[in-house]
Amino acid sequence: MAEKKRTEPDWQDIRVFLALGRHRSLSAAARTLSVNHATIARRIRSLEATLGEKLVERRPDGYVLTAAGTQALAVASDMETAVQTLVRGGTDGAPRGLVRINAPPALAQGFLTERLAEIPLQFPGLDIDLATDLRSVSLERHETDIAIRLGRPQDGDLMAKLLLPMAFGFYGTPAICQEVEEGAAPKFIGFDETNSYLPEAAWLAREFPNERLVFRANNQVAQATAARSGAGLALLPHYIGRAERSLRLCRLEPVPPPREIWLLTRRQDRKETPIRAVCDFIARKFAEERTLFEA
Repeated sequence: MAEKKRTEPDWQDIRVFLALGRHRSLSAAARTLSVNHATIARRIRSLEATLGEKLVERRPDGYVLTAAGTQALAVASDMETAVQTLVRGGTDGAPRGLVRINAPPALAQGFLTERLAEIPLQFPGLDIDLATDLRSVSLERHETDIAIRLGRPQDGDLMAKLLLPMAFGFYGTPAICQEVEEGAAPKFIGFDETNSYLPEAAWLAREFPNERLVFRANNQVAQATAARSGAGLALLPHYIGRAERSLRLCRLEPVPPPREIWLLTRRQDRKETPIRAVCDFIARKFAEERTLFEA
């Protein structure tokens, strides 16, 4: 018996199209879905044949959506949201499923990890994936569900909530702090060359251009660990410096201005029970421990 001609799209074809439409790169889509290039190309051809429309065009700088592809991407995104709602919402209304969070490494390691680990205890149906890469992943490309960012967000159509301002100070061992406070030239622990563009690194280089940077690390949690050795002072957010019992705040001026911590989600996810539950939990934790961050 001949196979019946398929008239409805295959969900796997749609998933592949979503990835290609968001990343506009065969390689990036393949990495996101952990498949090879041939699978991506085959799935796109299959979806185009099913819909009877050309959805993407290949250009020298990547793939672009056709007019039909742009319309299809919007519909496919709505379908994806509906599927996630089915997966994440239990029949009893309790949140369940996987919620992905992206945050800067120091904030994740120095504050969020310990607190977010409480979520599966409070909400047995929820699983948490915390990404702490230096690279900020994209909400709009659905690489994460919740993003925590430093500084006022410039992203697209997103929901943004200001959590609190994060203040800084110089921290070192009591002996190092005493030496500096009595007039000794400070020696600093700071960011490595790769991360010299970060606001704190650029500020330190500008305000203390003649002082030595005796130790370099790519995040402030590691810098705080190095400061325990007595090698120098580390410019740290207060929530990290205050957590290190062997360090104290050094009376050294100036210090950089506070930076704002923002919580971001996609506008279309604002009613999703699991994401809303995790956002409320994060906001509550920052509010409860606000004094850790203040000057």
